[in-house]
This record gives sequence, structure tokens and C-alpha cells, in this order.
Amino acid sequence: MSDESIPVTVAHGDGIGPEIMPVVLEIIEAAGAKLDIETIEIGEQVYTRGITSGIDDESWESIRRTRVFLKGPVTTPQGGGYQSLNVTTRVALGLYANVRPAATFHPYVATKHSPDMNVVVIRENEEDLYAGIEHRQTADVMQSLKLISRPGSERVIRYAFEYARSHHRKKVTAFAKDNIMKLSDGLFHEVFDEVAAEYPDIESEYWIVDIGAAKLADTPEIFDVVVLPNLYGDILSDVVAQIAGSVGLAGAANIGEDAAMFEAIHGSAPRRAGQNLANPSGLLTAAVLMLDHLGQDVAASRVQNAWLRTLEDGVHTYDIYTPEFSTAKVGTHEFGQAVKERLGHYPHTLPLSIFGVGGPAASSPPRAPRPRPVKQTVGVDVFLDWREGTPDDLAQRLRTANGGGLQLQMISNRGAQVWPVAVARSLLVDHWRARFTGANGAEVSHAQIAALLSRVGAAGLDFIKTENLCTFDGQRSYSLAQGE
Repeated sequence: MSDESIPVTVAHGDGIGPEIMPVVLEIIEAAGAKLDIETIEIGEQVYTRGITSGIDDESWESIRRTRVFLKGPVTTPQGGGYQSLNVTTRVALGLYANVRPAATFHPYVATKHSPDMNVVVIRENEEDLYAGIEHRQTADVMQSLKLISRPGSERVIRYAFEYARSHHRKKVTAFAKDNIMKLSDGLFHEVFDEVAAEYPDIESEYWIVDIGAAKLADTPEIFDVVVLPNLYGDILSDVVAQIAGSVGLAGAANIGEDAAMFEAIHGSAPRRAGQNLANPSGLLTAAVLMLDHLGQDVAASRVQNAWLRTLEDGVHTYDIYTPEFSTAKVGTHEFGQAVKERLGHYPHTLPLSIFGVGGPAASSPPRAPRPRPVKQTVGVDVFLDWREGTPDDLAQRLRTANGGGLQLQMISNRGAQVWPVAVARSLLVDHWRARFTGANGAEVSHAQIAALLSRVGAAGLDFIKTENLCTFDGQRSYSLAQGE
């Protein structure tokens, strides 16, 4: 390799990975990519050595040194104790933005949508429910904490607008569900509006995620760049890839401030392994995204255009083969050879790909720090494991804990108020929330809350969790129960 070569860590992965990765590397090398490849082992072979993360320290050292990781698909063993390598890598390297382009290749790859679909889904990659903070709180109830932060939201939303600007896209759309989750998803929406105001050259819009998802599945051509919190983005990026033609054609970039990982979005497909059947297109698309990220735009354009020409010429693997538009059904290696033979050629009808026009998306400086709001604690929610009677019975026990400036105001079950007024006849489970507040909104101290818990325990009640009720700059910053 020449002195211009860029170090890249490569893992072939499991299942079909060892078949498709060599094909992809051969194509991009033939296209002129300047890479100094360090190969590591991940996945099943590492899991079976008792390393629950699926990656050993030596491999981590390579990834942290090169800061660029092209990863084949991985099989995570079933059963408890094994960590998802994808999630581990994203968190360990701070890969906060997951970028998934999805375009139709009509008529050469079957799709139910118009040839004008060309969407990029940008998903927040580190927080939301994927923080993985879960607890079993009672015999009947499990809890998963949804964490949405202002810095995390601003970073991925700003990246989406920078991506749109540098890739000459015209609109950024955000999806969330703040008509229900008014605080967490409400924060994501609030930050989106704030950041959008800084990009007057780019159109912006916001959709509630349910109707937005319906429109994305029905008329994806009206969207351009879509930015979402983690869970919605995980689901809808797969939906978009599938309606474009096939999840098997899609690649993803995972972008951080100091590192990046590139991968196909499909799994390891062990049933297809070793048969020369697998379509390498998803991993090839990921490799193109990597070349674009590395500034090797000439090689990226050569590979992408050769791949598009291969699709146009009807040289297809089994998963996209159709008698109407396919001229040959080929295997993994034959497909790779067909792409190599078309390097330097261009598609006739599919849009020409030109990378590097605006350079890769770059992080712009964040806004000046916001002044910290004034925080006051005005009460506490005490969560209980209890199944010994009615809501009135529980209220009678809890009222013995009143005092010290705190009074019982409300009891809810599964989010719905059941005392002092039951909003509806509802299924009751063994997980209750008792809300205590200070008199007339008075501030409450930690000592008062600790004393309250002591009295709740003395009443023979099993408290399992507390959440302080706070105001910030005088604004209530906790949700009301349904019917409260």
C-alpha cells in the first residue's frame, strides 16, 4: 500500500460474513481504494472462548487505533449473558449517529414504490430505551427506562442538518411521540425546532411518529433526511430499506466524533453460509459509505456506479432475481466479479452517484451552554409492590405516613389514577405509585423524603423505587397520572 493508505480495521464476522467480506474488499481495492487493512476476529469464535462481549482486548486496540471499522455480520449466541457486539461497539466508541440511505432501484429491483424514493434515515444511536436500564420491580411488572437528553438530541439533530447541507439535500424531518411522552419525546421535538432555526436554507418539518411512519411506508418519496430517537429509528430504518427493495441491499454508517463503524444491516444468515448464495450488496454499500467518510470519493463513486450498472445489466443474486429484469442468476463470487468488470462504467437509467461533492458531513460547533435552570423538589413518587386489597385500602395504610411536610395526594396503577378518584375501571397489578407533595408547592428536602420512606416502611409497605418531583424555573417537570 502507498503512503496515502488509511488504516482500517476489518472483521469478517459470522455466517455469510467470511464469504461476502473478501468479495467486497476485492472490489474496493480494484476501484483504487487506499486502505491499510488490519483484520480482527469477532463474533461466535470469540463468544465460544468465554468472552461475553464477542470481541477481545487486542481487537479493541486495533479499532481504537484505526478509528475506522468495517464489520461483517455477527451471530450473538442465544441465552443470557451475551452482549450485542453492535450495541457494545456503538457505546464504546461514542458512535452517536446511525446513517442509513435507502433508495429504490426500479425496475431492476422489485419495489412497490416509485423510482423517486431516496431517503436517508439518521437515528440517534446511544440513548433512549437502548440505554438498557431495566428492572423487575414486582412479580408482575418490568421497567425499562427511556432516557432522552438535550446534548444527545442536539448532537444527532445537528448532524442530520449538516449531512443534509453537505450532501445537497433539501429537507430534514423529525419523528417522535410527544403527544404522549411529553417530556422525553417533547425534549427531542423542542431541540429539533431550536436547531432547525439555525439552518434556514434547509426545509424542516415534524411528524408524530405513528402517522409519520404510515406516510413513510406509503409515500416515501416525500421525505429526504429523517432524524429519529433510537427505538423509532431502529424500526423505521429497516422498514425503509425493505420497501425500497430489500434489507439485503442496505448498508449503514455509525458515526462518532473520533471513530466510525460501517456494516450491512442484515444478519449473519447462517442458513445461507458456505453455499455461494449470499448477496454482498449490503456490505458493499457500507464499504462505499466508508470510502466517502474517508474522503476517497473517487473510489466510492466508481464502486457505486459499477454496482448500479450491474443491477441494470440484470446480473442478480437469488434474492433479487426476477425473470422480467434479470439476465443471469449468479452466486456471491460471480456477482462480485461482475461489479469488478464494470468499474469505470456508469448506469444508463439509475441516477449517477457522485461522492465528495460537498465533502462528508462534519460536526458544527454546538451552541453556547444554556444557563442552568433553578431546580426545586416539591414532592416524591413512591413506587410500591403491593397486592393486599383495594386502592382505598392502600390509601388508608399510606396516610399513616403523612407528616413532616409531605401529604399523600394521589395513587395510580399502570399510570392511571385510582385514588382519591378512579378514572376508570381498570386492570390492577401489583405495581403502584403513591404521590406525596409538599403543602402548597413548598420545597421538599432529601431529609423529608428519607423520613417519609421510613414511615412507609413502618406501615409495612414494600417501596421499590422513588422519583423526585421537581420544577425547573417554576415549570412542572413530571407527568400527571391519567385522570389526575
